[in-house]
Amino acid sequence: MKKLLKIFIEINIIAYMVMVLFSCENSLDKVKEFIDTDTINGVLAYDVTITRSDSGFVQAKLMAPVMHSVEGDSAVLEFPKGFTAYIYEKDSTPTSKIRGDYGIRYDKEELIFIKDSVVVENLESQETLFTETLYWNQKTKTIYTRNAVKITSPDKVVFGDSLNANEDFSQRVIHGMRATLEIEDEE
Repeated sequence: MKKLLKIFIEINIIAYMVMVLFSCENSLDKVKEFIDTDTINGVLAYDVTITRSDSGFVQAKLMAPVMHSVEGDSAVLEFPKGFTAYIYEKDSTPTSKIRGDYGIRYDKEELIFIKDSVVVENLESQETLFTETLYWNQKTKTIYTRNAVKITSPDKVVFGDSLNANEDFSQRVIHGMRATLEIEDEE
């Protein structure tokens, strides 16, 4: 009886293995192709600094605590914890600063979309832009938003509906300007 039970168990094990082997939907070639291809679709990096330069001169420097790089047809760099970028003149002194709590760079278009607590500062004129979303076109070296803006300077505050400017925020057009408030110096 024990011998018969042992043979029955062995037959069941062999039958189970045959079922598992032949129940796979993919051919062995498809499985091998899947294993051979690179299955990593991106890279996660911490404390990143990206520098844009031309003819040996630093034009911009972007620093982020976290960067997620996704490769493929539409390669992007995502900054889920935000970033700070500095725009430089030829003498290597930063002229402006762009900051946001979230950003994503579309490589093909050379365009960065920034959102949540976006701040752009012209470090020379001490003017600061506040908005909720901003596009930074690195090809044309411009920034723009279709959201409400608030611009502060040492002597006034300006409100508007949208804005176009160069990336160092030294020249700009404010659309739908709603108010300009003069600030008096207290002496």
